[in-house]
Amino acid sequence: MNIENQIEFDKIKEMWMNLAVTERAKEKIRGVSFYLNERELRKQLRDTTDGRDLIEKLGTPPLQKVDEIKDILMMAEKGACLTPYQLEQVEQVLAAVRRFRDYLRRGKMYQNPLGFYEENLDAMEELREEICRQIRGGEVDDYASRELQQIRRQMIRCEEQMKQKAEQVMRSHKECMADHYCTLRNGRICVPVKRECKLKVAGSVVDKSSSGNTLFIEPSSAAKHYEELQMLKISEENEVYRVLYTLTAMTAEAAPVLQEDFATMEKLDFILSKGKLSIDLDAAEPSINLERRIVLKDARHPLMDKAVNVPLQFEIGKEARGIIITGPNTGGKTVAIKTVMLNCMMAQCGLHVTCGDANICMNASYLCDIGDGQNLAENLSTFSAHIKNVLEVLSEVNKDSFVIMDELGSGTDPAEGMGIAIAILEELRKSGAIFLVTTHYPEVKEYAERTQDIMNARMTFDKETLRPTYQMVIGEAGESCAFYIADRLGMPNEMLKAAIRAAYGEAAVDAYQFQKEDAGIEKKSGSRISRDRKIKENKELSTKYRLGDSVMVYPDQRIGIVCGTVNEKGVLRVQLPGKKIWINHKRVKLHVAAEELYPEDYDFSIIFDTVENRKIRHDMERKYTEKTIQCDDK
Repeated sequence: MNIENQIEFDKIKEMWMNLAVTERAKEKIRGVSFYLNERELRKQLRDTTDGRDLIEKLGTPPLQKVDEIKDILMMAEKGACLTPYQLEQVEQVLAAVRRFRDYLRRGKMYQNPLGFYEENLDAMEELREEICRQIRGGEVDDYASRELQQIRRQMIRCEEQMKQKAEQVMRSHKECMADHYCTLRNGRICVPVKRECKLKVAGSVVDKSSSGNTLFIEPSSAAKHYEELQMLKISEENEVYRVLYTLTAMTAEAAPVLQEDFATMEKLDFILSKGKLSIDLDAAEPSINLERRIVLKDARHPLMDKAVNVPLQFEIGKEARGIIITGPNTGGKTVAIKTVMLNCMMAQCGLHVTCGDANICMNASYLCDIGDGQNLAENLSTFSAHIKNVLEVLSEVNKDSFVIMDELGSGTDPAEGMGIAIAILEELRKSGAIFLVTTHYPEVKEYAERTQDIMNARMTFDKETLRPTYQMVIGEAGESCAFYIADRLGMPNEMLKAAIRAAYGEAAVDAYQFQKEDAGIEKKSGSRISRDRKIKENKELSTKYRLGDSVMVYPDQRIGIVCGTVNEKGVLRVQLPGKKIWINHKRVKLHVAAEELYPEDYDFSIIFDTVENRKIRHDMERKYTEKTIQCDDK
C-alpha cells in the first residue's frame, strides 16, 4: 500500500526536492517519512519556521552543489596531483562557503537560531588565497613562484633569440629562400630554403614541402637556443608540478575541515528547502498534540490553486473519532479527506501545512483506501481491490492510526455493499483510530447517528447553480441530490418517476416536486451506416442461377445450360450446342430450373466434360497418370 502516492504526498516531495541544491539534501528528502518522536518532530517544525524566517529576511541562501568537490578531495587525500581546473573548483567552493557564512552571520543579527551555524563553517581563507594567487585561467600563473617567473622569462628570451637568428639567416641568404618568413616545424624554428640551395645554408633539415622543392632548415645558430629552450621547459614543468603538489597537499590537509563544512551546508540546505516550500505554498506552522485531536482552519489542498480553492473547516477527536462524509458526486468529498490526511502527514514530516491555523495529533500510521484499484494484471475488479486494501488496513490499524476510505462498500450489490461498509466501520470504531469515510449509503448515515464516537458530515451543494461549494458541515448527513440534479439537467419526468418509484416507492413519487414541465428526450439525427449494394446484389446473383439450370440467352433466344455460376462481376458460363460462352447475367433468363430436369446428386460432368477428360479424371482417382485434362474454352 503506497500511501504517499494515493494521497499525492509524492508530488509534494517532488516540489520539495526541486527547492534543494545539494544531492545529499535531495536524497534525504526522497527518503523522509513522518516522525514518531515528539521531540524530534517539534525540532523539525522549529527548523522549518527558522528557515522560512531567514529566507524572508535575507533572501535566497547562496548554497552551491558540493558533490564534485567531494571527489576532488578524495583524490587529494589519496595523493593524486590535482589539476589547475580541479584546484579552481576547490577555490570556487571555498568562496561559496565564505558567502554562506556571511549570509548566516547576518542571520545572527536577527537572533535566528540557524544563523549560529556560521560558527561551524571555516572558509579556509589561506588555502583559497593561495589557489587564487597561483592558479588563473585554468593554468599555473607566471607569478605562482619567483623561480617559475624567471624560467618563463628566459623561455621567452630564448624564443626571441631563435627567431632573430632565423631572420638573420634569411636576410643573408635571400636568394636561397623560397618564401619571406620563418616558420615552426616540429617545435623548431626553420627557414624555407630552395632544394638546390640546400648546401648554402648551414643547419639541419627538419621538414620539406609536399612537392619536395622547399626544405625547412633549422639554422645552426638557432639550434643552440632550441636546446636551451628544451632545458627551460623541463625546469618549467618541474616547477609547475611542485606548485600543484604543494596546493594539493594543502587541500588534502584541509579536507577534514571542508567535509565538515559540506555536512553543515547539506544539513542547512535540507532545512532551508523546507522554508522555501513553506513560502511557495503560503503555509503555516502547525501545533502538535498527543491527544488524538485534529483541528484545521481554512485548510486547502497544497496542490490546488489557492485562488480557486475553497478553504475547509475541519475538526475531529473532541466529540467523535470517526466521521462519515456524504453528499453529491463531485461535491469534494475525496478532495476533503485527502486534504486532511495530506496536511497531517506534512506536519508530521516537519513541514508547514496549508492552513490558516492547525492543531494536529501525531499518528503512528497513515492508512487509506482511495480509487477503484482495478488491476487487470492481477485480475482484480473494483470491489475485489477495495476489499483487498481494506483488509490490509484493518490488519495494521490501531488506536494511534489515521485512516481514510473513499466510497466505502462500493463496486458491488448495494445491499451487500452497505452491510460490508457497516462491518468495516464497526471494526474501525473498535480499533480506536481516527478515521474519515465517504459513502452514499443512507443506512450508513443512520448507523453513524446511533453509534457512539461516530458523526455524520456533509459536503454542501448549491441547488441553483448545480455546483458544489466544497464546504463541510460536521454533524449533519448529506443527500446525493441525484434526482434533483437529473431533473435540473433535463431528464424527462417519466424517467424520474420510474427512478424515484424504484428507489423509494410510489409515495415518494407523489411527494417529489418536479422542477420543470414534462418533456421527452429530443432525438438528434445521428450518423448512419452506408451499405454496399453491389455486395448484396452479388450475393443474391450467386444463388439465382445454379449448375444445370436451363436458361434462355438473349438476344438470340437460344437455349443453354449453366455450367458456371455467377462470379463477383455478374458473369456466368453457359453451354450452348457445340460451345461454352461467358455472358452477363442480365442477358440470361431462367427457362427451367435444374431440380426439375435432373435427379439429386446428378453428375454434370456427363454433360459438360468430354469423354476423354472423364476417362483421364477416372484414371487420376485410381492411379498416377501423366495425362492432363484439357480445358474447353470454346
